[in-house]
Amino acid sequence: MVVRTKASELVESWTGRVPRDVGSFGVQTNLETSDLDLGIGYPVIGRERLMAALAPHAAFKGERRTRFDTTRLVFSFTVDGVEIDLSALTEEDLAVACRMLDEIGVGMSRAERIAHTWVKHLLCVSGRTDDYAAWKLVTYARFCPEFNWVPIPEPSVG
Repeated sequence: MVVRTKASELVESWTGRVPRDVGSFGVQTNLETSDLDLGIGYPVIGRERLMAALAPHAAFKGERRTRFDTTRLVFSFTVDGVEIDLSALTEEDLAVACRMLDEIGVGMSRAERIAHTWVKHLLCVSGRTDDYAAWKLVTYARFCPEFNWVPIPEPSVG
């Protein structure tokens, strides 16, 4: 995907960190309207430096709970008209997320991906934004129950 490559190169140039696709594109459950979710590991002690490095390039969306005792910083920017969400997780949380994504890659069948994506589509087109927000996290919660998978309300679905 050209946009993912461009976005990843930008993130690496801004932060010095190579991002991983941590969203629906990466696990092949994306809709046509889905944004791209990238994640990087970053030391908590360096978060102010990270925020300063990203300020000219990305909007800060907030700090969100990842596990009971950790949080991630979330930023947003656009590449070629595609919204990119960048999560800066702790190094340990990124390692957990990468293990989860690898497990999804192996453990989720093609039929499960199709079914999951179809339900997302149906919820999206019916305007059931709360149900959509909760449903899109089901796969992650199945493979990584230790993360906080509380849906974040979104102004639009995708």
